[in-house]
Amino acid sequence: MSPSAVPHSTASDHFKDDLNLSILGLGVAYPDVKNGPEALELLARRHYPESKALNKVLSINKFTGIDTRSTIATVDHPSVNRSEPPSIAELDNIFRQEGVRLSVIACRQAIKEWGGSIEEITHVVSTTCSNSANPGFDHYVCKQLGIRSNVEKVLLHGIGCSGGLAAIRTAANLALGLSFRHKPARVLVLACEITSMMVRSELDSIHKNQEVRIGVCLFGDCASASILSNGVGVPASTEPIYQLLGWKHDVIEDTEQDLGFDVDPHGWKVILTPRVPMLAAASVQPAFQDLLNSLPRYHKQNLPTVAADFDWALHPGGLTVLTGVEAAMNLTPEHLRASYEIYMENGNSSSATIMSVMNRLRRDEGGRENVVACAFGPGIIIEMMIMKRPGLAIAHLPTEDLD
Repeated sequence: MSPSAVPHSTASDHFKDDLNLSILGLGVAYPDVKNGPEALELLARRHYPESKALNKVLSINKFTGIDTRSTIATVDHPSVNRSEPPSIAELDNIFRQEGVRLSVIACRQAIKEWGGSIEEITHVVSTTCSNSANPGFDHYVCKQLGIRSNVEKVLLHGIGCSGGLAAIRTAANLALGLSFRHKPARVLVLACEITSMMVRSELDSIHKNQEVRIGVCLFGDCASASILSNGVGVPASTEPIYQLLGWKHDVIEDTEQDLGFDVDPHGWKVILTPRVPMLAAASVQPAFQDLLNSLPRYHKQNLPTVAADFDWALHPGGLTVLTGVEAAMNLTPEHLRASYEIYMENGNSSSATIMSVMNRLRRDEGGRENVVACAFGPGIIIEMMIMKRPGLAIAHLPTEDLD
């Protein structure tokens, strides 16, 4: 079987016409620092001699399509300006400070927009691929937010850039469990990544192993959050940001070596082969068709069944991932406008990016009612979700950036 195939059909796994699952609040927190492509070149030239591999990476860095990346620090931060890269223990300390801080900000934004009480939160589902501490970072976020200690928590790991959408999927399944018991579910979903401080680790590998590692050109920092509800006890007048209609998770076979994030004494090392854009693009059409087949409402109600009839919240894993899916699905840049905008302004913030794209997309009053969210992670995992925007004209939305 071709590795680009998505082999496991879920067409017989039909979703009910009304799951009554919705997102009632969204929050996104980017750090204040914006670094352009010149920042990486400045840091690299400051600490490493010229070489063929480094020159190649810095050349690629100029043509990623990213104008700026959001990071917790400038290239003059002491942790990245010394003889050796920071250790994984030092990176953990940085994450516990900056990652938790950004996470609390994003969560408070989402909770404020939702309008409910902290006491109503029934579950917390979190994800990160840039920290592996125990207890997890979600423990400290919940403490700062004042969430009750007996609220059930789930921390997802090992799923990289697909983590944000996987966390929403996990939250949705938890919420459905409470729906079966006729109890309310208000799930706080959180994704946070602090990747920028691993820049020296990546540059070290480029220098010592003469490897062309393009991950160092793409990633930034971010935290994002949402509140997912099962509708039980929600006033009828409440207008969701998104209604969840169905989702799909699958793995592209025999691609473990193509995309990964391996642990290292100096943090994590990005694995990203040239095959990834092709594999990702080829997997989207069968996944999209399979997901549509699992949603009878789209056929019974004569709703859109062509990719171009949807807006797309695609995780911006890289420019060639965006353009590859765009071509494979016969889309235009306008369909992927939110993904392109977030990518150009902030870079790829791994798992935290998808909710940022969803947040940007919902601000577009002229957008389409039906939305496909899609992300890829190590494995290669594909996560896909179909959502509906009940109201397109929404005013007075909270800001994405920090005050």
